Amino acid sequence: MLTAITGINWGDEGKGRMVDLLSQDYDIVVRYQGGNNAGHTVKNERGKFVLNLLPSGILRPNIVCVMGNGMVIDPHHLDGEIASLREQGITVSPENLKISDRATITMPYHVLQDGLEEARLSKTGAQFGSTKRGIAYVYGDKYMKKTLRMGDLLHLDDSVRKRLTTMVESKNLVMEGSYNAEPISVDEMWAWLEKYAAIFKDYICDAGAYLDEADQAGKKILFEAQLGALRDVDFGIYPYTTSSNVIGAYAPIGAGIPGRKLDHSVGIMKAYSSCVGDGPFTAELAMTEEEKHFLREAGHEYGAATGRPRRVGPIDLVASRYGVSCQGCDEVALTLLDVLDYMEKVPVVTAYTLEDGTTTRFPMGKALDTAKPVVEYLPGWHCDITAARRWEDLPAEAQNYILYLEKAVGCKITYISVGAEREAYIHRT
Repeated sequence: MLTAITGINWGDEGKGRMVDLLSQDYDIVVRYQGGNNAGHTVKNERGKFVLNLLPSGILRPNIVCVMGNGMVIDPHHLDGEIASLREQGITVSPENLKISDRATITMPYHVLQDGLEEARLSKTGAQFGSTKRGIAYVYGDKYMKKTLRMGDLLHLDDSVRKRLTTMVESKNLVMEGSYNAEPISVDEMWAWLEKYAAIFKDYICDAGAYLDEADQAGKKILFEAQLGALRDVDFGIYPYTTSSNVIGAYAPIGAGIPGRKLDHSVGIMKAYSSCVGDGPFTAELAMTEEEKHFLREAGHEYGAATGRPRRVGPIDLVASRYGVSCQGCDEVALTLLDVLDYMEKVPVVTAYTLEDGTTTRFPMGKALDTAKPVVEYLPGWHCDITAARRWEDLPAEAQNYILYLEKAVGCKITYISVGAEREAYIHRT
């Protein structure tokens, strides 16, 4: 059984919370793309956890977690993340964490270059809103065949050092020539690699072989995505995307079992819209600054990885319908419905007004840049729904809102999150 849990919108939909919930029925949880440039916040009976690299299944002691070949891994960040979890009483060991030997290493100079380039672009207002974690630069180097992989840490021999030297020489042409920065030292990078080779050598393995055997043995595997469909490098709001494929169809590839196909896809959709970073975000035009402030505070909308205030707006049905289609969703989990408890009436973006007319199909390019939202309002429930555990416990207005969204995106909403705690949800069959 291969199931993907993916984001429908711009990310920050609450995927970590839903993976933590649904993983109770699975044996293995796999992250298949991305790096530490986004975060999953999970709150359960053991505390509040912010995960950037580790799969959310790591919070369940009976789950084996896998970091797939499609990921870019900063060993320094991963080491710190594991240490933080251990301080909170979470066990992380080679028995419950497997790291693909094909996953790409994010080097310190990737992080440095990300910050330098974003600073350069910001002088003219052309910045991407990068998290400055080096993600674009390590993926760029990956496709230029100028990176090392986690498996290289298992044999730091002369051939690996020769490759590192070639990579650093190439990178220094950019660092010194374009940014007037200090040159990168091969010796320092080698010492850095040796440090993390000692730490992670027992975790690194052929993750594809492990997953292949697990699938043949009938194990249930859950794939966890970072960000959402609108941040996919091919199908998102390019160039304001991440640098990898976040869509569910890529999950078996980024996990290490490219010959497999998904059996099931669960899309995570927020009850309103939020977005971190620059780029077109039509939904925010549907609210006043004061209304957005109230929504941001009600939803505690600040980035888990960066702490940056998120841009917010009403749920965008044009974008959500597109995201559901991209992810091939069989069902949808609606998160953070309780955040809307304070609203007397709930705004919904139902269409976009473009320069040449009105559309309900998600546009790209200039059309998206200039799109204006068409807004409708639904009656609010204006009461606390966090204690609801059955469909019947929800006010009629909340039920009607969910049914309206379900029809609009063309996919059944089966899970409804009404609070941050693990048990604060409704399973609607």
